[in-house]
Order: sequence, then structure tokens, then C-alpha cells
Amino acid sequence: MRDTDTGNAPKRAIATSLAVGVVVLLLKSAAFLVTGSSALLTDALESTVNVLASGFAMWSIHVAQTPPDKDHPYGHGRIEYFSVFFEGGLILAAAIGIIITAAPRMINPLPLTHLDMGLGISVLASTANLALALHLLRVGRSSNTMTLIADGKHILTDVYTTAGVLAGLAAVRLTGWLWLDGAIACAVALHIVRTGYGLVRNAVKGLMNEADAVLLQRLNRSLRQAASEDCLSVHAVRAWMSGRDVYVDMHVVLPRGLSLAEAQQCTAKLEKMLRRDNPDVAGVHLKLEICNDASCRACRHAARCRHGHTESPSAATRQEDSRRA
Repeated sequence: MRDTDTGNAPKRAIATSLAVGVVVLLLKSAAFLVTGSSALLTDALESTVNVLASGFAMWSIHVAQTPPDKDHPYGHGRIEYFSVFFEGGLILAAAIGIIITAAPRMINPLPLTHLDMGLGISVLASTANLALALHLLRVGRSSNTMTLIADGKHILTDVYTTAGVLAGLAAVRLTGWLWLDGAIACAVALHIVRTGYGLVRNAVKGLMNEADAVLLQRLNRSLRQAASEDCLSVHAVRAWMSGRDVYVDMHVVLPRGLSLAEAQQCTAKLEKMLRRDNPDVAGVHLKLEICNDASCRACRHAARCRHGHTESPSAATRQEDSRRA
């Protein structure tokens, strides 16, 4: 069972994200209102997405940590994929809205007012966002919470976006080219389309149980270290994730001379070491296979097999009955 503090850390982090997101949204909205800049409106719209996504993420993290029940024997962790998909969809919708709003400003630009004040407010908001993004990524990676990692990456992208907006508006202030305001907004929209698509793609990968090469490499490394002379080989290793919970199934080849108790000891040791190296493993399913003759040269149980320890119970009973007769 996971540490209680580890389970509460994602909840505290996403609550912080929601609170900070509201403050940043108010700041960016103020920056737009004092300047009338479509680029700053773009920034404010993206912060609106952050707030909505954080609210949905808070609910999804709560659901994901609900213990398994009769209707959900593998837990509720998959809700995190829906949260990521929702956030990615919001970003794509915001990008479309930004382009629709900003494109006419390239043809018919409007004057900007109090630009220095608007830029100062945006810098303050972006600083708060940067601190929040780094915090979410740190907690998300330490707790292996996909929702937090996705939210942190999105907010970090928002920081880069704001930096681009500020640089562009500084150019507007220096050159007086007002059409740059709409052009910057459209460029930002195209940039965040990439972020939205990436989040949607990752969510679909998780929902479709796409193989995670990094996870499989880590599991196979642990299994190689756990191998013993009683466990001849492990193959057909597969894994899927429900939130941060990992479920593993594999085929384990054992000497055919092992007793049932010895086979159980071997597989229990294998599973214990796998869980020790990968604490997020929530379930392991093993299919046992008996060895073939090619393995006998390297197996300490070869003599037992040759002396008939693999006979079926009925055959052994018949042999005993014949000796008694």
C-alpha cells in the first residue's frame, strides 16, 4: 500500500494548481483589458483552459485514488486518461477560437493602450505560472501521476507562450506595426495546437494499451536480476497501466522436476523482487511453462527429471500398487 502522504501530495498539488490558475487568469485578463491586445487575449484564453483543466484534474485524481470495488476490480486509475484527453481537447478548442478572433486583427489592426502596464502584469502572471509548472512536474514525477505531469507540461508551455507574446508585443511597441499583434496571436495558436494534439495522443495511447517500451525495459531488467537456477527463463512480458498502477503478465519457464511447492516459492520470489524494484506494480499474472530437453544441461534438477519425478500421480500410484503386489 502506498504511503498516505504520497497519496495526498497529488491532491494538494492540483488544488494549488487550481488556486494559482484562477489568480493568473485574473492577471492576464487585466492585462488584456488595459491594452486591448489580441495576443494578450490569447494568453488569457489559454489560462482559462488551465483553470478548467485543473478543475477536471482535481476530480479525476480523487476518483483515481478510490480503492478497487466490485464493478472496478482494477481500480479507477484510467480516469486520468480521460482527464488528459479533456485538457488536450480544451487546448485545441482554444486554439481555434484564438485564430478566429485574432486573424481579422492582422487585416484591420486596432491601437493598443497602456502597453507597458499590460506587459508588466503579464510578466508577474508568467512568473507565478513557471513556479506552479515546476511544482506540478516535481510532484507528478515523484508520485507517477500522469494528470499532474500533463498539467505541468501544459502550464510550462503556457510560460513559453507568454514569453513569445511579450517579445512580440515589445516589437510592436518599438516598431509601431500593429498588425504584429494579430500575427503573434495566430502564431501562438498554432503552437498550442501541437501541445493539445500531444496530450490527446498520449491519452489515446493509454486508453488503447499501447506498449510502453521504457516500462517494459525496466520490468525486464528487474526480471533478469531476479532470475535464479530454478527459474529458467521469463518471456512474453506484457504490461498495461491504470493511472499509476501497473499490471504485468508473463510466461515463466520452470524445471519440470519441481514440486508444486517449489514452483510456488520460485514464482513468489520473482514477483517479490519485481514489486520491490517497481513499487507501482499492482498486479502480476504468471503463466507457468515446463522446460524442454534443451534446458537439461544447465539445470540442477535434470537428475530428478531423469529418475521419473515428472510421472503423473496415476502412473506413480500404479507403480506403487505393483510393488505391493
